[in-house]
Amino acid sequence: MQASNTPFPDDDDQDDGPSACVMVFNVNDASGAGGIAADLTTISSVGAHALPVITGAYARDTSEIIEHYPFDDEAVTEQARTILEDIPVQVFKVGFVGTPENLSAVAGLASDYSDVPLVAYMPDLSWWEEDRTDLYLDAYNELLLPQVTVLVGNHNTLTRWLLPEWNGEHSPSALDIARAAHEFGVPYTLVTGVPLPEQFIDNVLCAPDAVLYSQRYERFDAVFSGAGDTLSAAIAALIASGSELVEAVTESLSYLDSCLESGFRPGMGNVLPDRLFWAHPETDDEPEESTFEISPNATRH
Repeated sequence: MQASNTPFPDDDDQDDGPSACVMVFNVNDASGAGGIAADLTTISSVGAHALPVITGAYARDTSEIIEHYPFDDEAVTEQARTILEDIPVQVFKVGFVGTPENLSAVAGLASDYSDVPLVAYMPDLSWWEEDRTDLYLDAYNELLLPQVTVLVGNHNTLTRWLLPEWNGEHSPSALDIARAAHEFGVPYTLVTGVPLPEQFIDNVLCAPDAVLYSQRYERFDAVFSGAGDTLSAAIAALIASGSELVEAVTESLSYLDSCLESGFRPGMGNVLPDRLFWAHPETDDEPEESTFEISPNATRH
């Protein structure tokens, strides 16, 4: 066999990539809206390296989730432990893992690496059967929430989950939700989509005793899929890269706003965040002559 003339890379060449690694536990979403696809593109876009542990798969399109097919907990554990023995991880990010058994597996791993922060995102589960949802949320409360550093979720989703018996005159505030999460051990909660007058929404980061940061945005006139996974993955990546929590949330909300502003509709359903908006060429500039030309996406929102 003829020897290759290509030299092996030296140590300096190997150290040029991202140094921050985020292990993500999430479902595969073939539409690319959320799940592992959202985690990979977001974390790479922000500048860290994703270590994806797939917990199952959706059958879905850009409009709705049709079915979910979970992996068993041994497959989840083996994926994670194998790579944890090889690569140091700065942050865990947990999305939808599908079963109480998988929640137990992730919680066990987080407990073994208790010095690693854990960012958890709770998606809308209204598509799922009620009995499965109840079992999943009960297991989440008991097993995973005590391991969570930052919980991220929409105001409506977190209210239905953490304050199901709420009977106040007004809907609960972000601080009310953060206090409910803290009863299970969560120190920080980011509540998104808090409704405000005149088509604005607020996004509020809370500790149980104080609002740490809030930022309001004007509501987009579109229905998006994948915004929550995008936001939580960006927060995880920035924390892994050394940002303080408030700084990470501030930059992640700004990043998500740009992703949504550049959102696109690849199919007949919802709009997806463009997580690589910054990588597209300026459309106002005259294109350079080329023998091979890629036209810009004509469906951009």
